[in-house]
Amino acid sequence: MATLLRVDASIRTEGSVSRAVADSAVAAWSREHPDGAVARRDLGTSPLPADMWARAVHARRVDEADRTADQRDALALVSALASELLDADALVLASPLYNFGVSQHTKAWIDLIITDPRLGPGTTALQGKPALLVVTQGGGYREGAPRHGWDHSTGYLERILGDNFGMELHSVVADLTLASVTPAMAHLVDAAEQSLATAHEQAARHGADLAVAV
Repeated sequence: MATLLRVDASIRTEGSVSRAVADSAVAAWSREHPDGAVARRDLGTSPLPADMWARAVHARRVDEADRTADQRDALALVSALASELLDADALVLASPLYNFGVSQHTKAWIDLIITDPRLGPGTTALQGKPALLVVTQGGGYREGAPRHGWDHSTGYLERILGDNFGMELHSVVADLTLASVTPAMAHLVDAAEQSLATAHEQAARHGADLAVAV
């Protein structure tokens, strides 16, 4: 049975654009694999403890017999998170741009899974595994926009998933998502709607591609 791992990082549930676009990808994948499973890791509503990465790193430097209960718990969490990703046939990661950078919840997840020896530097366990990155941006960061170059998240995530892990990565970006609720962006509402419609279309197409690749 094929398994898709879906990871969400939005702190919103109702009205979340990243979740909605990810829904389009997952729906397309599920149409191709009606008997498949969709595993969920919701980092936004169930964030990983911020101190777990430090505990796990320090635990690796201590003999197993000398590890504290907290250190053993941290390594158990690392192993569980890494296994979720390794056991899945494909990944959908939906991560909004927050404060011009990567979501702290997404960063905590990445730091922890990299701590697992199976996914550390130089490992190839995820090589070629299909993945979709869904990014949402409240403003405009494309070339020519006033804040072009201020997006310090998308490139990082593409590096980690594509270059570091070697996954077969596709990316979908929906921008200007705050246009409808920001008076200063009222002139961008049409562009925002077009961006969102395109993101849904691309997510559905890539979701189907993920299914075919499995």
